Amino acid sequence: MNSRRSWIIFSAGVVAYLVSITQRSSLGVAAVDASDRFSSTAAALSTLGVLQLVVYAALQVPVGVLIDRLGPKPLLVSGAALMAIGQAVVAISPTLEVAVIGRVLVGAGDAATFTSVLRLTNTWFSGRKVPQLNQWMGNLGQFGQVLSAIPFAALLHSAGWTPAFLSAAGLSVLSFVVCLAVVSNGTELSPHAQKVASLREALAQLRASLKRPGTQLGFWAHFVTQSPGVVFALMWGYPFMVFGVGLPPAFGSAMLALMVLTGLVVGPFLGLLTVRHPLRRSSLALLTVALMTIAWGTVLLWPGRPPAWLVVVLVVALGIGGPASQIGFDFARTFNPARRLGSANGIVNVGGFTASFTMMLLIGLVLDALSGGDPGALYDIDSFRLAELVQVPVVGFGVLMLLRARRRTRRLMAEEEGIQVGPLWVALARAWGRRRARRTAGGQASSAGS
Repeated sequence: MNSRRSWIIFSAGVVAYLVSITQRSSLGVAAVDASDRFSSTAAALSTLGVLQLVVYAALQVPVGVLIDRLGPKPLLVSGAALMAIGQAVVAISPTLEVAVIGRVLVGAGDAATFTSVLRLTNTWFSGRKVPQLNQWMGNLGQFGQVLSAIPFAALLHSAGWTPAFLSAAGLSVLSFVVCLAVVSNGTELSPHAQKVASLREALAQLRASLKRPGTQLGFWAHFVTQSPGVVFALMWGYPFMVFGVGLPPAFGSAMLALMVLTGLVVGPFLGLLTVRHPLRRSSLALLTVALMTIAWGTVLLWPGRPPAWLVVVLVVALGIGGPASQIGFDFARTFNPARRLGSANGIVNVGGFTASFTMMLLIGLVLDALSGGDPGALYDIDSFRLAELVQVPVVGFGVLMLLRARRRTRRLMAEEEGIQVGPLWVALARAWGRRRARRTAGGQASSAGS
């Protein structure tokens, strides 16, 4: 573990995840082009993205079971192949229906990637490195959004739809070759990397993971932290900024890149806090939700069109949600045996994408209803103000369920391990008291020495 080979395999996993994010987010910058190419409404266009995420979310649990049964390498290789085929279908699609088939294949391939790389990290590394490496993997992978927001978007607008999506398909071919040549399941390395004996045993591990309150806590933490940023980056952020707010297209692309850079800066810090304060991970998730809520509320309540600087603040807040969602997987890691991490991570990963496709579809339906069939009014700023409000009940429900799962998890920790977790304000007050006591003792020691 933690060897040179471990780092090579980790790097290959990061490449695979980066490519999958590029494929996933390519539709976000192509949303307006897709609307023109297929003459589609906002609801139909959102369906194109929603079905991809529905497939992704629906396959997370089966993929997790297969990872426990077969290991991560077969899933990574097959996932890259599916994404290459799917993007090629989108590239040549003459109708929206054919493009939907392509995006479904992309969603299926994407579904096999992230949890496979998580399993690789937990197999090839150990100790305090794991949560921090998971943060780095998640944040470096998000550079796929930069690839889709800048070079892919530039190719799309200069060369056209088919060359751009064929180029994206070529990236997945590269990922296929890298994973096939470099990645290893690591079955010779550690006992928990061994495959489970049968599908029946894998399903039994899935049921055990589902019953764990800690796994459920990870699901709801992922649900509330990841979804607002995913909806913004994958579908409605670019139209909101460019057509709703009236900002230049280059600014919209730069903001999608800024989301990634924010995660890259904040992610290691959150990873460090997760390691140092494992009993306060849910509080970090809730704080992230509060930041995103305040930012969206300020933008939507701003009289007239919000200024560019406020959009930047919103994007930074949403960018924090990506690394914060990794907290959900840390719950899965610490509340489940290592040999069933595939199932546990799959369950957690369903959370954010379930919320994402729900909000993505609802926003499209509201925009269509408010436009009254007038294409010119489809992306009006006032329509966006109302449409974006669908996030409130979805995320609000997730917060309530997170608090419920946290209460059950803490009760189980007290019963099984004797660990009592008090309210956050009590912990902060005690920490402040200890700090003041140390300062007072230090001052008295200085006085005595003088």
